[in-house]
Amino acid sequence: MDSKTLKADKPHAVCIPFPVQSHIKAMLKFSKLLHHKDFHITFVNTEFNHQRFLKFRGPNSLDGLSDFRFESIPDNLPPSDPNASQDVRSLCNSIMKNFLASFSNLLVKLNSATSNVPPVTCIISDGFMQFTINAAQEHGIPILKFFTVSACSLMGYMQIPPLKDKGIIPLKVIDWIPGMRGIRLKDLPSEVRTIDPNDVIFKFVIETAEIAPMASGIVIQTFDALEQEVLDALLTMFPHVYAIGPLQPLLNHLPNDPLKSIGYSLWEEETECLQWLNSKAPNSVIYVNFGSIVVMTPTQLVEFGWGLANSKYLFLWIIRPDLVVGESAILPPEFKLETKERGLIASWCPQEEVLNHPSIGGFLTHSGWNSTIESVCAGIPMLCWPFLADQQTNCKYTCNEWGIGMEIDNDVKREEVEKIVKELMEGEKGKKMKKKAMEWKKLAEEATEPLGSSSINLNNLVNEVLLSK
Repeated sequence: MDSKTLKADKPHAVCIPFPVQSHIKAMLKFSKLLHHKDFHITFVNTEFNHQRFLKFRGPNSLDGLSDFRFESIPDNLPPSDPNASQDVRSLCNSIMKNFLASFSNLLVKLNSATSNVPPVTCIISDGFMQFTINAAQEHGIPILKFFTVSACSLMGYMQIPPLKDKGIIPLKVIDWIPGMRGIRLKDLPSEVRTIDPNDVIFKFVIETAEIAPMASGIVIQTFDALEQEVLDALLTMFPHVYAIGPLQPLLNHLPNDPLKSIGYSLWEEETECLQWLNSKAPNSVIYVNFGSIVVMTPTQLVEFGWGLANSKYLFLWIIRPDLVVGESAILPPEFKLETKERGLIASWCPQEEVLNHPSIGGFLTHSGWNSTIESVCAGIPMLCWPFLADQQTNCKYTCNEWGIGMEIDNDVKREEVEKIVKELMEGEKGKKMKKKAMEWKKLAEEATEPLGSSSINLNNLVNEVLLSK
């Protein structure tokens, strides 16, 4: 019996992963298991990934064996950094448009009389490589879909088409919330995203909302001019609604505040940063603070850091000890070296004093309401990175309704941070936002003057509710 007949006896699996690290790794492991079961394997990478393997693992790393071979097909994407993952959006687009022809050509080549390998008996395709079904049908070859995700994830993916058919996704604009035109589900407080009706926080906010109308009145730290439409709508739901804010300017109008020395912070405030700001030019510093609750990954911290560093602007960055999930917030030494003349990092600070300091030109914030309203009072435009709870809603209004903010994508990238910081500090949009922020500051001041709407609302609250018989 000749060697060709022996080869023909071997089943031949062509294995093609989705061209990213985790999928390739899983598919390779699966292919090795098949090889152990006496399959001839052809493992198909993209040319880009094939070259990356050769570069990082050595020129002979893909030599394989006589019955475990590597092939490659083009991904039809423009050249990109071999040290970085490719843009997944572009990759997916190319997979749908370009991969079928080159994969089909490879199957023809493998099945040709001169190939010196057994005929292809099956295709093992990553579940996310849709075109392989067409190729299998075209060549009459059985195909196995290999999902490198969990069963529950796969079940989730399988529900996407019916959800789309039912019109539930993608998230739609909701036009029935009083006083909130064009709001999307994603702009609502993050608790709406739960799918567990027994979730503690979900139950908590439901109960809060159900009980609120039972009160004699509700007070909101805002001012009439800022949120008139929503306040009018709330008046139809509650017996009394009082917009009383911003609170600090109202306090500032008190002739003698005997309680002034009582502070508000659960952390020690590092006031040295105020001296540092004193030495800086007006509107030259970007202030960064993600509040007291938000946590981020080490990667997000580093991306924000390098975005700030690369913008070349001065910055004051508040990094709480617990800002990074599960570990201390450590920035690389080269970042500290690069920014030592331009940046100051503190663990906490007197935020309102900082925001009202003349050297502050912008605020990179998580869009918590206190931070947002304090920024409005100071006339400071914002870069918004909302994280949870009401922050998405605040961000939506800051950016789209009040014209004093720009949103940073949740998947933070230093290039975007650099670009958006520059736009805030020196761009046309930044100038418009600053102008608008100063207009809102003036309206906030007017609302909190002795005859302003918030002062009147405070008096009315006292007389109509608190002192009412």
